[in-house]
Amino acid sequence: MKAVLRSTILVPWAVVFCLAQSREIRELQRDVALLGDQVRQMQRSLDENLAALRVLVQQALDGVSKLNTTVAVLENNVRERLREQERSLVQPVATASSKVDQMATEFQALREAISDLNLRMGKLEQRILDLGNTIKVLQAPPPPPPAAGAAGPPAGVTAESLYAAAMRDMNAGNYDLALQEFSDYLKYFGQTETAPNAQYYIGEIYYNRGELDSALRAFDLVLEKYPENVKTRDAMYMKAQTLLKMGQRAQAAEEFRAIVARWPASELAAKARARLKEMGLPATAPVKRKKSP
Repeated sequence: MKAVLRSTILVPWAVVFCLAQSREIRELQRDVALLGDQVRQMQRSLDENLAALRVLVQQALDGVSKLNTTVAVLENNVRERLREQERSLVQPVATASSKVDQMATEFQALREAISDLNLRMGKLEQRILDLGNTIKVLQAPPPPPPAAGAAGPPAGVTAESLYAAAMRDMNAGNYDLALQEFSDYLKYFGQTETAPNAQYYIGEIYYNRGELDSALRAFDLVLEKYPENVKTRDAMYMKAQTLLKMGQRAQAAEEFRAIVARWPASELAAKARARLKEMGLPATAPVKRKKSP
């Protein structure tokens, strides 16, 4: 009886429990279905986004490719233009450089020609001065007769005729005869106004013949025997030139600087400055510094 009663009580509860479990299962299945739908929607959305992203990436790659192509074309054009400009500029630059070199050579030749012309003009000026001195000698009264016992000039030889003959022979290139005549002039008429000229021309003849030692002695005699005369500057300049040819640069520079110091505005001073510049030396002597004690 008790067993029947217990079964009667338990059966309804089992039915209720089964019904409750069935409802929870259905709700769980519904939730799983909803979750599946959401997952499928997310998958579709993800697929769509990935497809859009692939399109954008492909577009970007296409743009980069086009940009690379454009840059390559532009670089090629720039290089081609640079090559064209180089080809168009190389020849004119080379031509201009050649013309500049040619002009430099021509200017150098012109400077040398001007220097030679200045030297010739200086010699011509000196010849004119000598001619004036000769005229003065011709106009001056004859020198006093030599003292008793002194050797006089040969008969018929005058200062004017002897000096004129010496100048004529020197200009004609008869140096030996001109040397003898200038020496005789100094021997017989060494106290006249043109005696310094005769002594100077002796030095010039030796210089032109390359006899530098004799030329140096002759120019020194002009400065020693006839100081402060019309040939002083010329003798100093030619002495410096002779020393320079002899390789005595220091002594030559001293003579050139002495000319610049004594006659700074003269033509010979300008020539002396030019010679010093060619020697790589200043026109004035450098100041020597005193050694500190």
